[in-house]
Amino acid sequence: MARQQTDHLFKLIKSLTKAEKRNFKLYVNRIGAGENTKFLSLFEAIDKQKKYNEVDILKKTPSIKPSQLSNLKANLSKNLLTSLRLMAQQSDVDIMLRQQLDYAKILYNKALYQQSLITLNKAKIQAKKANREILYFEMVEFEKLIESQYVTRSIENRADELTAESDYLNERISLSANLSNLAIRLYGFYIKNGHIRNEEDQIILTDFFHRYMPAYEFDKISFFEKLYLYQSHVWYYLILQDFLMVYRYSFKWVELFKEYPDAIQNQTDLYIKGINNMLDGLYFTQEYKRFKKTLDGLLAITDNKSIIISKNVELLLYQYYYTHLINWYFMEGKFTEGLTMIPKIIEFLDNNEIYIDNHVEMVFYYKIACLYFGSGDNKNTVKYLNLVINFKDVELRSDIQCFSRILNLIAHFEMENFDLLEYLVKNTYRFLSKMEDLHRTQKEMLFFLRRLPNTPENELNNAFKLLLVELKKLRNDPYERRPFLYLDIISWLESKISGMPVQEVIRIKRVKGIFEVKPL
Repeated sequence: MARQQTDHLFKLIKSLTKAEKRNFKLYVNRIGAGENTKFLSLFEAIDKQKKYNEVDILKKTPSIKPSQLSNLKANLSKNLLTSLRLMAQQSDVDIMLRQQLDYAKILYNKALYQQSLITLNKAKIQAKKANREILYFEMVEFEKLIESQYVTRSIENRADELTAESDYLNERISLSANLSNLAIRLYGFYIKNGHIRNEEDQIILTDFFHRYMPAYEFDKISFFEKLYLYQSHVWYYLILQDFLMVYRYSFKWVELFKEYPDAIQNQTDLYIKGINNMLDGLYFTQEYKRFKKTLDGLLAITDNKSIIISKNVELLLYQYYYTHLINWYFMEGKFTEGLTMIPKIIEFLDNNEIYIDNHVEMVFYYKIACLYFGSGDNKNTVKYLNLVINFKDVELRSDIQCFSRILNLIAHFEMENFDLLEYLVKNTYRFLSKMEDLHRTQKEMLFFLRRLPNTPENELNNAFKLLLVELKKLRNDPYERRPFLYLDIISWLESKISGMPVQEVIRIKRVKGIFEVKPL
């Protein structure tokens, strides 16, 4: 599972489908021989590798000299991208529109102004239909340049029309940029910090959200403006832990795509991300039936023949599907059953290690650790928690880093590693203090676990009961709910008191309609 340093060209070649590889070889044959033979040999050598190794490449392709390798790689990369662009120009609206813009430019350079304008007008109609306002704006600006060269009798009226069109698009693009800026900054806050920790966090977040939310008239805004607006609200409410509102705005996000069916095909990744956020909202509000139906709908995207499953779409689809499938096992209290999915998830991570970032990997390891913990396998719990704890970038998802250490303490207690526990408690306390992430809930847990090894066996049950009472009080505090989102401490304590496995406790509460994370 160790991450490898990988060449960019190697990543590109490994991302190719069989059809793309076949198309590339046909493309090379069309453009001629000579040096192309060498970069085709380089392509085949890299394609056969499981891990990038330049020494191996030079050994197996003696026609390539070490001094040529750098230039050949650059040439191969350029031609691969050209081949992919040609292949995608009929299915990707952005590539098709840029191609039309390029054609108009070529005609303009030939002084064929009228033909250039005809090409641009056709492209503008398509850009408008596809809600590609930035490309549309670029076309209008180019049209203004052409009109200044090719004088017609209608230039006076056309100048007014183009000016009005340009002003309108400029206004739309400005609003879209402001909304997308807000969305990405809120998302960045969440990736780094997770949910709000205290009242100060809430004040800062709320002030930021309202200060940078631009003025808009909802009935007049476009597809992408609405999308960025919904995204901003989803991240805002997710950070605030208002999961009912997360669901509502992510539902609007997904419904927006259904209003624009072409957008599902052209922006499949954003459509899938909307469904992912819907599932987050449904998970935390424990809407079992809707959750399962939505999860099944997510996987059904692979059966939609009108959607092109690119590598990007495939990665997102299975990343979200596996994440929420684990969540489903959590909701159902079927931790042991969920263990059967772990080999598939690890295979997914290993097969795509050159694409998957540390954040995704960390989330999966934490969730897998929770699956093992819920099933009573504390040894494997610690194994996967260590993969999270040993990440060098502790600033990345500091929330998961913190709760991994708390769960690690509990797992070691369950394994009766009492000699190690005192050291781990001190280490965890120092880490949480350094990260400024010490809630009262965490302090109570640390204090409890520190003295637990010295608690007489006949007093253990009472000690668990006292902590349970205290944590249930804290759970009602909006700024103390955060730890309960990451770790079902309540169910663990109830399992210790009742003598039942954690997953059995959760299943009983599931049947009775009792859940620990409630909508605000």
